[in-house]
Amino acid sequence: MLKFSKQSMWVSLLNRGIRVFCHLREMQVTRRGCSKYVFVLLVFLTVTMMAAGALQLIFLFKCLEYTTAYSFWKNDQDGSILRIGLVKQEVISWAPRIMLLHNFLSAQECNHLISVARSNLVKSEVVDAQTGMSTESKVRTSTGMSIDQSNGEHPLIQAIEKRIAMYSMIPMENGERLQVLRYEPDQYYKPHHDYFTDEFNLKSGGQRVATMLMYLSDRVEGGETYFPWSGPGECSCGGVMRKGQCVKPKQGDALLFWNTRSDGSTDHNTLHGGCKVLAGEKWLATKWMRQDVFND
Repeated sequence: MLKFSKQSMWVSLLNRGIRVFCHLREMQVTRRGCSKYVFVLLVFLTVTMMAAGALQLIFLFKCLEYTTAYSFWKNDQDGSILRIGLVKQEVISWAPRIMLLHNFLSAQECNHLISVARSNLVKSEVVDAQTGMSTESKVRTSTGMSIDQSNGEHPLIQAIEKRIAMYSMIPMENGERLQVLRYEPDQYYKPHHDYFTDEFNLKSGGQRVATMLMYLSDRVEGGETYFPWSGPGECSCGGVMRKGQCVKPKQGDALLFWNTRSDGSTDHNTLHGGCKVLAGEKWLATKWMRQDVFND
């Protein structure tokens, strides 16, 4: 009887062991099944996040491309003329008001202005404050050419004139003729004001309220545009350190500054000059704008 009981006990324990083993086996299979689904889910989420990240990178690169070298207006004629989306503004000074317009002109426009003027250069002159007449002076040693656009002979230059009017907010008819200038080594323009102090030059168009200087070449050493009464720092002007602010010529950039304050009074702090060229040729296009319609 005792022997039978021991056998029954061993059989019972064996049965229980078999049941536990089967239960654990079932749990393992279940875990494997769950692990499989979890693995698939993780793979799906990883692929989705990678795809979303790639799309975000593409979007950011496109945004960067649009803001640096692309115009949203490339298929719009007026937008193309005005180079909307390409011109970048930088404030140089608020007192006096000086703005640097990066990429204002294309390389094609710069080269076209140089080619138009190169064979027609004459000695540059200045305005005599006493008589109001133009005269040669040691103050200004460049050569230049005045371009008459009244007959529309140069459509490319006409587009530049329109762009100048848009960015300066001064009507085209208030502008004087575009001047293309060349400064060779050792040539310069001593500090001066662009506004008039005589009555003679104010008769046609009134005061010069703004000036735009457009740099047509950048393979030049020296030749900076110098504002001695702007800013507390120092800058290199023709290889010499001077007090004030200097803007180095870079092809396509344009410097816009206002010769008058918002109340119409002349701003003495707009005193500026062209630093001596040390090497290369400095090509520049100048546009003076009046307070009223200007007639030659």
